Amino acid sequence: MNKLPYQKLKEYLHADVCGLDHRFTWDRVIRRYIKNPNIRFIFWWRIASYLFQKGGKRNTKRAYKINRKLTARYGIELELGAEIAEGITFAHTTGVVISRSCIIGKNFHIRQNATIGVKSNSHLSGGKIILGDNVTIGANACIIGDNLRIGNNVTIGAMAFVNQDIPDDAVCYTSHTLCVKSA
Repeated sequence: MNKLPYQKLKEYLHADVCGLDHRFTWDRVIRRYIKNPNIRFIFWWRIASYLFQKGGKRNTKRAYKINRKLTARYGIELELGAEIAEGITFAHTTGVVISRSCIIGKNFHIRQNATIGVKSNSHLSGGKIILGDNVTIGANACIIGDNLRIGNNVTIGAMAFVNQDIPDDAVCYTSHTLCVKSA
């Protein structure tokens, strides 16, 4: 696992909290933090992830405490150890689960009740789910498997179930057909 230095933390906060079109200042981070609940979640998860990756008993304990509180308050189970590049956005902070075995690229957008996880304890055996840059995941989508790769510029539709690799520049959806009443 790569260490997350302080400078990298600032880069993530600049992209996720301030926005790249604004200059980074701690004052701007605090103002955005106060105004937006989604920003609060991302801010605190980035801090917890920084402490977790920095290591040490005290930092790890603090990181887990912050993460437990975030899960209880926002309903997002984003495990420490997941590697997420800058630009993450949540449409709604409800029911999102992301495993520690995930490596997620830039500009990741996820909607409510989506799950990204491994089939078993493959995080112990080195199994990873790798998502490229500019990936969008629809509501109630589920990505489950060991050693999956989702390419760059991929859109996964609502209620889709993904258990195999998806190439770059693809759209993935599950067709649901239900005839309630026929004439």
